[in-house]
Amino acid sequence: MRDSAERQLVEGIRSGDEAAIAQLSSFYGSRIFQLAFRYTRNREDAEEVAQDVLLKVCRNIGAFRGDSALSSWIYRITFNTAMSRLRASRARSVEVSADGGWAFAADAEQKSTLPRDVPDWSPLADDEIMRAQLRKRLIKALRELPEIYRLPVLLRDVQGLSTEEASAVLRVKDQTLKSRLHRGRLILRDELAEFAGGLSLHRPGGASRRSETLH
Repeated sequence: MRDSAERQLVEGIRSGDEAAIAQLSSFYGSRIFQLAFRYTRNREDAEEVAQDVLLKVCRNIGAFRGDSALSSWIYRITFNTAMSRLRASRARSVEVSADGGWAFAADAEQKSTLPRDVPDWSPLADDEIMRAQLRKRLIKALRELPEIYRLPVLLRDVQGLSTEEASAVLRVKDQTLKSRLHRGRLILRDELAEFAGGLSLHRPGGASRRSETLH
């Protein structure tokens, strides 16, 4: 959306123009949902987050000063809304019962009562053992990575956000994001040098595969 069109859209929303509100939903609705889904990993939650974000945009459009692109402002609202929902979901998983004891939500209780199988490594092939070791080492390397580099790597290579989306979440310029991401990848590559050839941190269109490897 070009700047002039964006200004017209913002003014239309501010004036309560229904056509502008419909245009906002049409142009950004699916993008907001996709971004919310990347965080919540749940379609129902993502849909509710998307609806909530659109409502917040309309209600708070007066707070948009135009210092950044409208899309960046909307992506930040989406990120904050999704994170709030995730925190609320985690909080609901444990509740205090009437007698003062702890009552766990059904799904959490079910998971806690499931028997934990002792992993049997004997049938694993060499490459599977290597993959498990790599995953463990990568998680450790990510935790030790300075936050200024870790967050860009997580947002781009784990969550699969675009450069624009990640820049909006971190409130930095695209070029700054790219620079930090590049530096973070180089640090990780050095940390994982012994696994050379066994990992690609950046594969176009392969966010899901990267996420699976990192978890």
